[in-house]
Formats: sequence, C-alpha cells, structure tokens
Amino acid sequence: MDKLKESIKESLSSVLPITIIVVLLSITFAPMEIGTLALFLTGAVLLIVGMGFFQLGAEMAMTPLGQGVGGRLIKSKNLFFMIFVGFLMGAIITISEPDLQVLANQVASIPNPVLIWTVAIGVGIFLAIAVLRIVFHISLSNLLLIFYLLLFILSFFSPATFTAVAFDAGGVTTGPMTVPFIMALGVGLSAARSDKDGTNDSFGLVALCSIGPIMMVLLLGIFYHPSEATYAATVVPTVVTTHDVALQFLTSLPQYAEEVAISMLPVACVFIIFQLITRNYRKRQLLRMVVGFLYTILGLILFLTGVNVGFAPVGNLLGVSIAESDFKWLLLPIGIIIGYYIVKAEPAVQVLNEQVEELTGGTISRKMMNLSLSIGVACAVALALLRVLTGINIYWIIIPGYAIALVLSRLVPTVFVGIAFDSGGVASGPMTSTFLLPLAMGACSAVGGNVVTDAFGIVALVAMSPLITIQLMGLIYAHKSKAVVPPTEALPDDTVVDLEEDS
Repeated sequence: MDKLKESIKESLSSVLPITIIVVLLSITFAPMEIGTLALFLTGAVLLIVGMGFFQLGAEMAMTPLGQGVGGRLIKSKNLFFMIFVGFLMGAIITISEPDLQVLANQVASIPNPVLIWTVAIGVGIFLAIAVLRIVFHISLSNLLLIFYLLLFILSFFSPATFTAVAFDAGGVTTGPMTVPFIMALGVGLSAARSDKDGTNDSFGLVALCSIGPIMMVLLLGIFYHPSEATYAATVVPTVVTTHDVALQFLTSLPQYAEEVAISMLPVACVFIIFQLITRNYRKRQLLRMVVGFLYTILGLILFLTGVNVGFAPVGNLLGVSIAESDFKWLLLPIGIIIGYYIVKAEPAVQVLNEQVEELTGGTISRKMMNLSLSIGVACAVALALLRVLTGINIYWIIIPGYAIALVLSRLVPTVFVGIAFDSGGVASGPMTSTFLLPLAMGACSAVGGNVVTDAFGIVALVAMSPLITIQLMGLIYAHKSKAVVPPTEALPDDTVVDLEEDS
C-alpha cells in the first residue's frame, strides 16, 4: 500500500504542472466553459491515479516477465528459437499497444487492421534484430546509421502526405504497454550473457523497435498509393452540470476497459504459457505478478479514459482558441512550457528512468534524465507548432535532427546511445498523441493549414528530441569522466560521476 501511495504521489507531481498551465490558459488566452474545465480536471484526477497504478503494476508484473523471457531466451542458445520468439513477442506486444489504435483511426486511406498488423510485423522483425544484436555484440550506432539512412531513402518514394504519419508511427508504437516489457527483455538478455558490455547492450531494444513501424508504414504507403490521409477531428462534448461530466467518463469507461482487456489478453497468454513451460516463478512471486497485472489493467483503463475524455478535447480547444486570437505566436512559448512538463506525465518515461538509474548504479540519475527529456520535448513541441504556423516541411527538421543524433552516436559512450534512442520512443506516448496532437490539429485548422502535412509530425519530433539531448548529456558525462580520472588511468566500470555537479 505504501508503494502505491508513493507511486500516486510521483504521478501527482508529474501531472500537476500541466494541469496548472491549462487552468491558467483557460483564465487568460483560451477561455473555456466551466463544464469543459471540469471535464479536464476530472481527467487529470483519473490520470494521476491511473499512472500510479500503472507504474506499480509494470514494476510488479511486466518487468519480471520481460526479464524472465529474456533470460530464458538467451540461455536456450537456439538461434532460430530466439528469432522466432523475438518476432512473436514484438508483434503480440504491439497489438496490445493502445496508442496504435489512435494512429490507425487517423489514416482513413488504409483499413485499421491492415495498418495495425503491418506495424506489428515491423516491431516483430526489429525486435528479432535487436535480440540478434545483443547475442552477436553488434554495434548499436552502426545499425542505427544503416537503418535510418534506409528510412530516409524510402521516405522519398512514399507519398508526401504520408511521411509525417509514418514517422509518428514509430513514436506511438512504443507506448506504456510496449516499453516496460521490451526494456525488461533487454535487461534479461544482457544479464544472462554475463559480460562487461551487458549493461550497455541492455539498452537499444526500444530504439530498434521504433524503426520497424516507420519502415513498414512507408512501405505500406508506397504499396497502397493513398491519395490522402485524413484525421478524426476531436469534438468537445457539451457539458453543463457535474452530472454531465460524470456521464461523459462513465459512458466512455467500458469502451476503454474493453480495449485494455483485449490488449492485455495476448500478454496474459504469454505469461501463462511461459510459466507453464518454465516454472520460472515461485508461488509468492506468481501471486505478486498477478496482482501487478490487475494494477496495470486498472491503471491503463483510468489513464486512457482520463486522457481521451478529459485531455484530448481540451487540447484541441486550446489550439483553436490561441491560434484564432491576435496572439497566435504565443503558441510557441506556450508549447515550450507544455512540452517541458508533459513528458513527465508519460507513464513509460518513469519506467525507463527507474531502469536507467538502477542499471547504471546511479551514474545517470532520474533527475538528470527528466531534465534532459523535458528540455528536448520542449524544443520539439515549439518546432512542431512553428510548422503549424508556417507550413515548414518536416524534412527541414527531421533530416538535420537525425543527422546530428547519428553523428553524436559515434562520439558518446555506448550506453548513452542506447538510452537516448530508447528515450525517443518512450517520450512520445499517450499524452503526446491525445493532448499535443489535438492541440496541433486545432491550431492548424484555425490558421487554415493542412492538418495532414503540418499538424502530423509532432509525435515524430517529440520522439526525435531525446536522441540529441540525452547524447549531449553523454558528452558532458564523458568530459567530466576525463576531468575526474587522470589520462593514464582507466575509468572503472562502476565509477559514479555526479552529472549535476557544478551545474
């Protein structure tokens, strides 16, 4: 119970800043009806409680399951079996990802099941590649360079209206369901390998899995030749009384409960089959994991109901109100502030930060991870809203951005490459797709822009920004390591450098 209270307290500190910002905007530049504000505040409460349950559930169930599967996988020493299980787990966990449904609804030119299965196959293929990378000690930076060059070549053959959607796919696929399991799988694989590079190689699975959806959606765009990709406009419901507010959430709750139950079913099947075959978990741990799965399900239901019913309509309304006013350029500083705080409310971000701090023995602290991610996402949201206001082509941002990230990957310590590229997938979760994307869409509609080419891409930019900021943190770490250790001495593996010193 104490852990649950602690988890909810952490989620409160993450969600409270963004709630205060929206309330202040509703008083100043974007007035909204009391009913709409009540809708948002109720959503915030569900978000806080949902995040608390989810984080604790992921720690109790998803993490040990991923570590168990990863450990058993590498001990089997059967290459074909590793590839098959890696592919299967990647596909199953992706179909379980709620954010993927959001993306599928935006692309009207391709049937939802086709898009979902295409993305799932992409993640499956690249999770298998990620497993092979750990087994054969292949350099992550080399793989990233090759695959991202291939992505940009493919993107030039894909329809222009499809490029932003494809890059958004890489961000939304690695969400709250996918990240805890895939990261834990990497930890299990690397720990079972038992060598000095194990910790470094435990990161990078999410990074590679983010590439699969982009590549497959680009190929799908080429194959289908879609003439246009439309989006489902966010509608602000009419609410007058507190009863209306409660009704909005109560009527939506069964829908998201069904979505989460269907999403969790494949994962639960994997858990049951794995336990029956391996007997990996003892009775006490088994019971703890079952409770963890229940917490995860409850947390996701509350979280998704909160963001979709309370946050998405308000995000759209804010975008429209500010863009239609005489102060539309205020979208940029407002975007910076919202971006800085919103990433802390992503459920998978805290899971990643905890694992990073634990695996690096405190060398890379949660505080520094949060700061780097916040700065990166703040810049990304500002650039995305600049695109909305000016119509700048997304290539002018993502090509230089990824070029910088790939150059940095050759200069920083290996562990930072994996952490940075993993962070990209983690930062762009449900808060981005259900609050920032509607905000950009609302603003784009208000200024008369093309929603498909100008508003889409915000998820892609949010996913790209940590690649640069986390690796810059890596450069600071490397510089301070040299300052601490004389040139003639080697830096021990367990050296802890205070990254916040002198800052």
